[in-house]
Amino acid sequence: MDTDILIVGAGIFGVSTAYHLAQRHHHHDDPSSIGITILDRGPAPSPLAASTDINKIVRADYSKPLYMDLAYEAMDAWANLPFFKDADVYHRTGWVMMDEKGSDLAERIRRNFRDSAREDVTFDLTEEEVRGSWGGVLGQMDCNGWGSYYANPSAGWVDAASAVEIMVNEAIKLGVRYEVGEASRIVLGKEGVGVEGVETGDGKVYRAKKVLLATGAWTSRLMSSLEDELDMPDEERIETQITAAGVCVAHFQLSPEEAEVYGRLPVLVCGAKGEILPPTRTGIFKFTNATSFTNTITTETGHQISAPPDRDQSIIPQKLRDESLQLIRKRIPQVLDGGKRPVDHFRLCWDSISRDQNQLITRHPDARLANLFLAAGGSFHSWKFLPTIGKYVANVLEGVSNGAEKDQAWRWKPVQPSAERGVHEKVIPKRDLNELE
Repeated sequence: MDTDILIVGAGIFGVSTAYHLAQRHHHHDDPSSIGITILDRGPAPSPLAASTDINKIVRADYSKPLYMDLAYEAMDAWANLPFFKDADVYHRTGWVMMDEKGSDLAERIRRNFRDSAREDVTFDLTEEEVRGSWGGVLGQMDCNGWGSYYANPSAGWVDAASAVEIMVNEAIKLGVRYEVGEASRIVLGKEGVGVEGVETGDGKVYRAKKVLLATGAWTSRLMSSLEDELDMPDEERIETQITAAGVCVAHFQLSPEEAEVYGRLPVLVCGAKGEILPPTRTGIFKFTNATSFTNTITTETGHQISAPPDRDQSIIPQKLRDESLQLIRKRIPQVLDGGKRPVDHFRLCWDSISRDQNQLITRHPDARLANLFLAAGGSFHSWKFLPTIGKYVANVLEGVSNGAEKDQAWRWKPVQPSAERGVHEKVIPKRDLNELE
C-alpha cells in the first residue's frame, strides 16, 4: 500500500500533523494532491496512546516563554475551531498551582505572564482561601510542605479522547486515510538508503515517500531493529533522545451528587506530586501521580532501551497503588470514605520524555534515513497543543523552518546535555518499574 506521507501513530502529534497537512495539500478533485495515511494499532482514539485519556490539562503556565506563547495559540484554537467548539470539549475551569517550599517554579511562571504583552490574570491565594473555597472541598487537605498557592482562571481541561477522535474525523473528511495495524518494523530502502516504509505484524508493508514516527513511548522499540540493521552506535540511537516513561492514574466513578460537589473544583496542580482534575460529564474523578518511572528492557542484540511493558496497562504494582492512595489521602481524603472506598480504575499512562522536555520534531540526522522524521517527546505536557502542533511538524516534513527558537528547541539533541533548566522537570523519571513490582 503506497502513500506520499505515512504517519505512524494516532496520538496528538500524528493526528494534528495529518489534519494540518491535509488542510494544506489535499483537494479531492486534484490528482496532484498528496496522499496522507495514518497507521495505528487501533481505531481512533488509539487505545494505548498517552492522548487517549478522559481529560487533559490546558494551560499557558510555563517557565519558558516559548511554550507560554504556543499554549495561548492552542487555547485560542480550542475555543474557536468550530468542530471543537460545537462539541463543547474545552472547559475553562481555571487552575490552582500549589508550589513546594523552596521552589521557584511558580515565581518563574508568573514572571513570564508579567513580562509578556498579555494581561496577567493570575492571583495569589492563602492556605485559608484554598481550604475554604469551592464549597470547602479542600478543607481536609494536608498543606504541609506547600510554600505558595496561586490561581489562573484562564486554564482548564479538555475531553481528551473525544477531542482526538473529532480531529481524526476532520482529517478523514479532508482525505486522510486511516489504517489499523501494529507497526512492527521499519523497512529500509534498497541498498540501505532511505526508508521504504513500515511493516505491520501481519506482514503488510505500507510504503511511503516520507515516514513520520509519532509513536511516543513506543519509538525506541520500533526503531531498535532498524538501528541494529544500520549498526548504529549507542550514542546515535533514539534512546539518547527520548525515554519512555510512565505515570500512574487513579479514577473514581462519582455519583451525580458527588460530581456536583467535586465539579466546583478547578484543576489542582500539587507541585511535583501530581494533578487532580474536575470530574468529567460522566462523573469520573481523576488523580495523577506525577512521579514517573521507566521500564528498561534488553533487546536481542544486547541494547538497553525503554518501552512500555507488554501487558494490560491497568495492571498496577501494589507499591504504585499505595503511593496513589497516599497522595489522594493527603489531598481529598473524604473521597476514600475512611479507606472503605476503593479506586474504581487504575491506569499506567506512558509518554516519551526528552532530557530537556522539549519535543523532538525533526528529520533523522543519519544521511541513510533522509526521509524518516520524528515527532515525539511529549514529556507529559504536550497534549494541549493538539489543535496546532501539527502545522509545525508539517513544516519540518516540508523542509520549512519554524524559526530559530523552535528549530533549536525541537532539534535532534546533542549527546552532551545542556545546563539550561528543563521545560517540565518534575516528570523526569528517577526509578524503574521493576523497582516497584
